[in-house]
Amino acid sequence: MNTSEQTPKDTAKARGGAYASSVEHLKDELRRVDLLVRAQVFRARQEGDELRGLSISDDDVDEMLERSIGKARWESAEPPLALADINTAIQKRAKTIARRRGYSKKKGVELRLDALASRFELDQFETDVLLLALAPELDTRYGRLFGYLHDDITRSKLSVELALALLIPTFEARLAARRHFLSNARLIHHGLIKIQADPPEREAPLIRCSLKVDSRIVNYLTGIDAIEPPLSGRARRIVPRALLQTLLIPDSLKRLLTRLAEEREQSSQARDVLYLRGSYGVGKQSMAEALAAELRLDLLVVDGQSLKNASDDTVAEIARLATREARLYGAALYWDGYDALLTPEKKSARSAVLTAIDELPGYAFLAGEGAWDPADSLAFRSRPLLRVDIRLPTYDEQTRLWTAALAEGLGSAEDNTLDTSALANRYRLSAGQIFDAVVTAKSLARLQDPERGLVTMEHIATACRMGSSPNLTTLAHKVTLRNSWDDLVLAKDRVARLREICNHARYRGTVLDTWGFEKKLSGGKGLSLLFAGPPGTGKTMAAGVMASELGLDLYAIDLSNVVNKYIGETEKQLAKIFDEAERSNAILFFDEADALFGKRTEVKDAHDRYANIETSYLLQRMESYEGVAILATNLFQNMDEAFVRRIHFILDFALPDERERLRIWERIWPERTPRDPSVDLAFMARRFEIAGGHIRNIALAASFLAAAEGSAVTHKHLIHATRREYQKMGRIIDERMFLQRP
Repeated sequence: MNTSEQTPKDTAKARGGAYASSVEHLKDELRRVDLLVRAQVFRARQEGDELRGLSISDDDVDEMLERSIGKARWESAEPPLALADINTAIQKRAKTIARRRGYSKKKGVELRLDALASRFELDQFETDVLLLALAPELDTRYGRLFGYLHDDITRSKLSVELALALLIPTFEARLAARRHFLSNARLIHHGLIKIQADPPEREAPLIRCSLKVDSRIVNYLTGIDAIEPPLSGRARRIVPRALLQTLLIPDSLKRLLTRLAEEREQSSQARDVLYLRGSYGVGKQSMAEALAAELRLDLLVVDGQSLKNASDDTVAEIARLATREARLYGAALYWDGYDALLTPEKKSARSAVLTAIDELPGYAFLAGEGAWDPADSLAFRSRPLLRVDIRLPTYDEQTRLWTAALAEGLGSAEDNTLDTSALANRYRLSAGQIFDAVVTAKSLARLQDPERGLVTMEHIATACRMGSSPNLTTLAHKVTLRNSWDDLVLAKDRVARLREICNHARYRGTVLDTWGFEKKLSGGKGLSLLFAGPPGTGKTMAAGVMASELGLDLYAIDLSNVVNKYIGETEKQLAKIFDEAERSNAILFFDEADALFGKRTEVKDAHDRYANIETSYLLQRMESYEGVAILATNLFQNMDEAFVRRIHFILDFALPDERERLRIWERIWPERTPRDPSVDLAFMARRFEIAGGHIRNIALAASFLAAAEGSAVTHKHLIHATRREYQKMGRIIDERMFLQRP
């Protein structure tokens, strides 16, 4: 800039004031390297060759033969008198820049070039190379100037040779400086600058290769923060909102985060890697945000699940770009869904991620739901790995979360009349699931009542079920809940027992967490039930009534599809079922459970030994499962005693007596089913000693017989349907039993 064009404000800045912006500092640094280029152009101009770069004359050849090795053509020229003035200007500008950088630091002005150099540990030579390579990205005239200095107008980018010639005075020093352009050098390794061979010379020597600043670095230095492809869409940088003081996490985890924050404040060398393991919504990202907030850092969040089906090379590239992005802003890295890489076939991709993270200064967080093999921690050569298991919130914590979510989601206090204690007792949810449920419930309420949109407990129950894991439906059959307590025809004592069991499930949070009984229990917090009795005695119906009462889904498991002849496969299937059930707050109903839970066999061969392993594994999962698991068996006497001892409640479903059978016969008919006066339900209850399931089958079959004849259901239809049911059951038929009347 010409001195005559400077404004008073510019003059004040030149005297050494703080920079107004990072871009102003960048311009000042570019003016400094511009003087370096200008000095060498002055020297090159002494040759006076108008066809420079377009032809090679005999004189040119002679000059090249006489020139010392490692020197550019223009370095052999006599320096002009004005060169001393330029060198003086370079030194003066460097001092001014240093002074203004100091003032800027005191005033808290972020200078991105300085920040980049510090975070990537660049020395002055590397920083100047970056500036020289950046110049043609910002001003095309530098491309022409570089072509002039290359003695080749087609070479418009900074080359390694030209960078060395502009910045290093001697041949010996230039040889040593070549290390800055190797693949493991900071500029190249971190992807700040790319080395490119000229297309005609794919095997070009290093010094002929051109240097190009990566577009993301250009944007960062010029104040553009947008993440570029292929990282965009897979990562985002956030300013942490979660605060350590307000996190609803165990005190032990709060103490851990506090300690890590203090260690980082005391030493910049603290660079732990935390593997945060827990189900969806337990607060993994909130914990990472809280620690980042304590350290006044941004958080770069990577969506690891989006890379589940990506190639190893793609994962490695994303890891390199993500760690560079985090480093650019001094941010902590949070890799969500890291467990998507924990499969054996992803070992190479996983290693690439860990290697990239190992080089990242500061904290890094890996988050997932699956267990992580400790052997992978060997990838970290110089930093500790901490594994943190994050459990679901306690009953009291869930109560507070429901209260906060409802207050935020419903908007007005008058709508917030829901029983948060009941919700915390009924559902075992994470903080994220609770907030999701409230949002969904509000949408359901508005659909039902657009004017008021009042959220009820039914809306919450539906929302919680909608948030259940969809994967469970691929492993078990979801039972449609149609029955109520009035449909159950059982002895009063058994009905009372079922209601007591529901209360155990409903108030487990109060008793176990608030009242402290959890510390007195060695197993899990869930309920294991055994329903024993002949087929058709109401075991499945009772399970459905309980599920309706508790507002939970009921899933029936066909154990014949679970048991696998291949070693270890049965345990894998059972693990999937229980894991998905935990996420779904579902009641599990194992029908015909004696197929797997029968008396454990005496070990006579390898098959027996592995069968017992499967049973033992199921016993273990039953004890640790925190939901409701119901086992139904027709042969209670076949159940192993050791297993039965671990069951919380055992209910015997006996065949109904005559009075109970009559109640079943009376209740089985829908109101719209036409019945002939000849139908004698008392006779049916007295004559046929069968279970409720068979009574239902007979009533349904008789109805189809009547519909086929176009008449109401008659006693004759019932007798005919009963005969068919007996045949299906394989019972011996005594014709005297099927007389129309006793």
